[in-house]
Amino acid sequence: MYNVKRVMALVLAVLALGTSAQNTQAGMVGFPLPLRGVIEKIRFSEPTLAPMAYTMFCMRYADECKPKARARMVFRGGATRLTKQRIADLIEVNASVNRSIVPQRNERGLAGEEWMINPARGDCNDYAVSKRHELLARGWPMRDLLLSEVVTSSGEHHLVLVVRAKGGDIVLDNLNAQIRSWSQARYRWVRMQTPANPDHWAGVAQAGA
Repeated sequence: MYNVKRVMALVLAVLALGTSAQNTQAGMVGFPLPLRGVIEKIRFSEPTLAPMAYTMFCMRYADECKPKARARMVFRGGATRLTKQRIADLIEVNASVNRSIVPQRNERGLAGEEWMINPARGDCNDYAVSKRHELLARGWPMRDLLLSEVVTSSGEHHLVLVVRAKGGDIVLDNLNAQIRSWSQARYRWVRMQTPANPDHWAGVAQAGA
């Protein structure tokens, strides 16, 4: 289990150093989550179609896909600052969702793909949308909780949740208990929701900005 107090103390120390690459790298030495090095933002390439399963998900869970007017006003300032409470949110939600859903492969392929929130059993899609749902319920801005399709080293398509925080993008993933920088998640990045509109997806440039 994570030492939550130690995680919070070290992250807050990093934030106090500022957001320059040099200070961020220096501040992350000894960090218990593997976020050493420069945490950078994902660069988008050309617009692309959203996965069909995402479209079906939005038909089932409309509130998960349309930010309310008040939320748009409150959270229009950009990436989320990682306060002590925000760090606790990430740790708790990542661990609780990974623990609560029993992994079950989708054997029916694309035709049988459904993205469900907090099912008893599910695959990577269910873990990702459930984490996003839980963070939204805790007041996180929708624009900073971005679903992303990647390809694993074995060639499987996989869904993760990217959290856009000040200083860079981090990944919540059911295949790894640790919260990582996106550049440390050794996947081929395919496409991802854009912060301006969750219905708009874009390709991902393989090199960070």
